[in-house]
Amino acid sequence: REQREEIPQPAPRRIFQERQRITGLPLYFQGYLSVRHSRCQEFRMYWTELRGTKLFFYDDKKAPAYSQKLDISALISATNVYPDENGSAQFILMLSNRELELKANDCECGKEWKGFILTVTKLSVPPDESLLPGQLTRMHEVLEKEKKRRIMLNDCSSAPLNRKSPPSSTLTTMPVCFYAVSRQEAIEMLEKNPSRGNLILRPGSNSKNYAITIRHELDTPCLKHYRVTSKGTSYIIELERQVTLPSLQEVVSYFVTQTRGKLKPFVIGTC
Repeated sequence: REQREEIPQPAPRRIFQERQRITGLPLYFQGYLSVRHSRCQEFRMYWTELRGTKLFFYDDKKAPAYSQKLDISALISATNVYPDENGSAQFILMLSNRELELKANDCECGKEWKGFILTVTKLSVPPDESLLPGQLTRMHEVLEKEKKRRIMLNDCSSAPLNRKSPPSSTLTTMPVCFYAVSRQEAIEMLEKNPSRGNLILRPGSNSKNYAITIRHELDTPCLKHYRVTSKGTSYIIELERQVTLPSLQEVVSYFVTQTRGKLKPFVIGTC
């Protein structure tokens, strides 16, 4: 009974939405995990989320921003789940450049974590006979979601200059800085390639809207995001005072002119 009372509850909706916004990845599984890197002596407990093929570690269950993240897409293997002297369950993820020890509350929880991790990294539900039917059903659901996400990523990367035009527009009308990427992917593109520009136009929360992600180089790098709403044949930039413009190209030009050229459209293939 005491163990049931300790089962963590999902984060409040506003925190879930903020984590979704920051990570830009779908949530597949979550719960408490204790983590120990190969060079550390002590385990540290985190509220952990499996999003896509990344693990996000939060210092607190209600913290909106993660403290660490780990890409497990290149997972080589995972050891069997084994109990320790305190009744917890441990297993080790073997990555190309490190080993990561994980510890769950019990064996059932440990096997569930391992199952979801293998499902998203190997794109196959592991044939573990000890998994319950309900757990296997959820893993198959996650498998289908991850397959669709990979297909979308491949479609984006194979498009010219990584651009993909939404149904409502043609490629010739889209600004050169449009990329079919998530908020987090746009941030990473700007951070890793500052010489290629500092403004990205990307899809919004639905197929009709867009968003602008910019990276200012002030005293410290500053990232900002602006919503661009499609209304009829016009586009509205959601600022303190709304700005309505006739095309997405004009939306991009507005940001460039308002900053006197400090903002430059991000274009792959330029330096």
